[in-house]
Amino acid sequence: METRKVQVTGGSTYTVSLPKEWATENDVSAGSVVEFHAERDLLLLAPQQENGRVEGSLDVDGLEDKHELTRAVMTMYVSGFDIIELEASRITAEQRRTIRDATQGLVGLEMIEETTDRVVLQDLLDSSELSVHNAITRMRLVSLTMLSDAVEALIEDDDDLAQDVMQRDDDVDRLWYMVSRVFRTVLRNPTAANEIGFPRETVFDFQSSARQLERIADHATKIASLSLEIGEITGETADLLHRLESEALAVPETAMDALLAEESDEAVELANDARARIPAVDDTAREVDGEIREFDPQSAQVLGLVVDSLSRTADYGGNIAESALQKAAPRPQS
Repeated sequence: METRKVQVTGGSTYTVSLPKEWATENDVSAGSVVEFHAERDLLLLAPQQENGRVEGSLDVDGLEDKHELTRAVMTMYVSGFDIIELEASRITAEQRRTIRDATQGLVGLEMIEETTDRVVLQDLLDSSELSVHNAITRMRLVSLTMLSDAVEALIEDDDDLAQDVMQRDDDVDRLWYMVSRVFRTVLRNPTAANEIGFPRETVFDFQSSARQLERIADHATKIASLSLEIGEITGETADLLHRLESEALAVPETAMDALLAEESDEAVELANDARARIPAVDDTAREVDGEIREFDPQSAQVLGLVVDSLSRTADYGGNIAESALQKAAPRPQS
């Protein structure tokens, strides 16, 4: 940390000098234009960017594994690159298909140039057009509906509904990557935080909660997949599973209400309510575990995994409640 004394010039203008080492590293010299970003009691300074577009390149020579190449594209996207250049001595047809599939799974990313040795991807959405609030609201709706439908598919032995649940996981993943991209962008660029309209702390709370919703969607997909392995569930076991599902879903539902509440007092009340619901979920889970002991070993194992996923859903809701409490807490002054 360096300190500078504020001076007054012309009788009314406050001036302060810049550290020479910082200026040199960031190509700031006489005549350069810098940007100031006010954030509560902080004033952030950054060199002005001419076009605001962040470019990155990646050598994909020898990167033939589909999953590795997909992960590489997604990593570049989440890291905040607006223009992604993928280069190789020769990009194979299989690599092109993988890149195209990965691009379709990411919000705003399009393939704008394609040659034998180069593929260029560009994010066509401005930061101001991305609503992280709308994204997590949509994630909430899709992921929690997925979980409810997955349990319904399990109890009713509805394979078509189970397949539909598994397909919807792609929608949640797409939104999760977008929220992660916005989060990393506002960390790097204070201008983006102003354009999005939320303080960086709030974007962090949203990103943390979005991660929990993405995990809930993964467990919904897991339950849907498990439902294909056993037949219809009836009687007391079905009733207990319905109850467990209802109690488990109530935790993230209430926690998300807390996270999105505008008033701090309301957010704290809802968050504490969400956390207080978790013990009831644990009690019902133990009841279901006792009931399924009478099943054959394979069915008992499958249902045990379902119970675990529903219990974890409540725990993830508890994590969202923690984020809501942090968001509602008073901000310390710097």
